[in-house]
Amino acid sequence: MEQIKKILAVIDEQQSLIRLVLASPRKKSLPYQKVVIRPLLLKGEPVYQLEIHYPQKVIHENIPRDEFLDSVSRFILLDFKQINLFTKEEDIQILAAKPTEPRVLRTPATKKAAEISHNKSKNYILPEGEPRDFLIRLGVSDDKGKIYPKHYSKFRQINRYLEIVEDSLPHLETGKPLRIIDFGCGKSYLTFALYYYLRVEKGLELEIIGLDLKEDVIEFCNQVAKDLNYQGLTFLLGDIAQYKSDRADMVVSLHACDTATDYALINAVSWGARVILSVPCCQHELFSQLQDTLHQSIFRHGILKDRFTEILTDGVRGLKLESAGYDVSMIEFTSLEHTSKNIMIKAVLGKVQSKKSRESAAAYDALVKYWGVHPAIDSLK
Repeated sequence: MEQIKKILAVIDEQQSLIRLVLASPRKKSLPYQKVVIRPLLLKGEPVYQLEIHYPQKVIHENIPRDEFLDSVSRFILLDFKQINLFTKEEDIQILAAKPTEPRVLRTPATKKAAEISHNKSKNYILPEGEPRDFLIRLGVSDDKGKIYPKHYSKFRQINRYLEIVEDSLPHLETGKPLRIIDFGCGKSYLTFALYYYLRVEKGLELEIIGLDLKEDVIEFCNQVAKDLNYQGLTFLLGDIAQYKSDRADMVVSLHACDTATDYALINAVSWGARVILSVPCCQHELFSQLQDTLHQSIFRHGILKDRFTEILTDGVRGLKLESAGYDVSMIEFTSLEHTSKNIMIKAVLGKVQSKKSRESAAAYDALVKYWGVHPAIDSLK
C-alpha cells in the first residue's frame, strides 16, 4: 500500500492527473461499480471530483485536494482491486488484489490534458444565454437570457424535467393534438417550460391544463399565459380528486401532497394516459396504518418509520400501475441537495403484458396484506 500511496502522492504534488478510474470491486455486494476521479478548478480552487457509478445512477462529489490521498487509499483497501491512472506523462495501471503486493504497469500517455475549469456550460436542452419569454416573465432570467443566481437550481430542474419529457415523446402520438394535464401545478415554472418546449421548440399542437387549489396562483398563471400569448395553456382552480376529463395523453403530478398523488394516478389510468410523470410528496397515509409488531423496535423511531412508509407507498403505487399495463421506472428527478422528495414515478403505457400485470397485481396484494395497509391507490382497478 505504501508503494501505491507514493505513486498517488507524486501525481497529486505534480498536479499531473487527467483521470483516475477505480474498478474491479472486491466484493459483489458493493453498491457502486466504479469510481472515476478528475481534477477540477472550483471557484479558482483545485479540487477533485468523484464520479460514483451505481447500477442506475451516477453521483458526483467534490473533495478538497488534501483529502485525495486518503480517499483513494480507502477505495483501494476496501472496495477496488484495479486502478487506472491517466496522467500528462504516462498511463499507470495498478493491479492490487493484495494492496501489499501491487503490480504496477507503466505505458506512454494516451490522453491529453483537458480543460479542468468547472465553469464551462452544461449542454442543457434550453441553454443559458438564449432569452426565452417564459423565463424572463417568471423572473428566472434577464432579457438577455442570463439566469439569476438565486434561480439557477430552478433552471437546472427545468432542464432535467425537459430531459425526461424528451425521453417520453416516442411514447406519445404526436400526429394529433396532445392533451396534457398537470395536477398541483403551483406557480407553474415547469408547466410553462413544458408548453414552451413542446409548442415553440417542437412545434406540436397541444392543450395543457394546469390545476391547483390556490386561487391567487391560478390567476397569476392565467395572466402570464395571456401575456405570453400561450394559446392552449389554461389554468383551473380545482381538486385533483374531483377533476373530470374524457382523456389525457400525458398526466403530470409534481409534489402533489399525500393521497393527491394517488388520485392523480387513478385519474391518469382511467383516461388512458400514455405517459405519467409523478413526483410524490408527503406520503403520510400509511404511517398510522402499519400494524407490524416485528419491526416496532425500528418503527419507534419516527424518522425511520416515515422514510420506510415513503418507500412502501411509492412501491405499491408502482406495482399498481404495472398491474394496469404500464412500464414503470423510479428515477432521480432532482439532486438531494435541493429536496429529499426527488424520486419520480415514470409510467409508460405498454403493450399487452398480461403475465407481468398479473405478477405485479399478486405482488401488490401480498405486500398490502403483509403490512396490513389499505392505500388509496387500491381503488385503481
